[in-house]
Amino acid sequence: MDWLSALVADHIARTKPKPCPCHGKTYVFQGQGAARTGGHQGAKLVDVARRAGVSTGTVSNALNHPERVTEATRAKVEQAIADLRFVRGGVVPEHAAHWRRNGFATWLFTPAVSGWYPKKAPQEPRPVPLLGEPWPGVPARGRGASDRADACWLPIAKGLTPHGLRHTHRTMMEDLGTEKVLMDERMGHIDGSVSARYAHVTPGMRKRLMLGLTEQWETALDARLAMSPKSPVRILDGLLRARRERFSSTGRAVSRGIPACAGVRTDV
Repeated sequence: MDWLSALVADHIARTKPKPCPCHGKTYVFQGQGAARTGGHQGAKLVDVARRAGVSTGTVSNALNHPERVTEATRAKVEQAIADLRFVRGGVVPEHAAHWRRNGFATWLFTPAVSGWYPKKAPQEPRPVPLLGEPWPGVPARGRGASDRADACWLPIAKGLTPHGLRHTHRTMMEDLGTEKVLMDERMGHIDGSVSARYAHVTPGMRKRLMLGLTEQWETALDARLAMSPKSPVRILDGLLRARRERFSSTGRAVSRGIPACAGVRTDV
């Protein structure tokens, strides 16, 4: 599967992943948020709040709008800052060496498929705010993201979970007529029946499955290309560019029957 090999190789060359401190293993994809090395990486706003016995909002007001808090509260916050050696705008720690299952599902997968961020106090569940530029749109991030948004992403598969992708993959293999012994191998299943002992995976089985999955992938990529020829996501944009070049070299036209518009998921 040359396109996939090239995709992963390019990602590794750009990110240069290093072994994680928790397992000592090197992961292809980094996690979101600060790395958890167990060492001291500097005090955060929440640490100051706990030390002073106030909320993070109060600490923020003490720093940015001191007139909004009492003198006694401001003194407690300042003392906590001094004790913890808190530095505003300090160096952002590096990303975690790999995704943790809960973080991946909660902050990446679920918003992508449902169009909503989950509840996290003090915020309630909320739609993923979308900026129209660069076209066809990117999530708005940071304070006031909802106010700056042009639209919200529509869900693409409400209720889908990372585990649900296993069901999807199995169903796709069934649809392609894949042999059971190969499906069991890919799913990590063990068939203890007598008949299973006489069945073995062959290179021909793997090749047929690879061709079938590749065809499905290219069909999906063509559908995405028909929506919009570019993407603000670097990897997807490279795939679309290669697809356009392939069509240009063969003289094949791409249908433009599906217009891209704000509020429609076109980054997947």
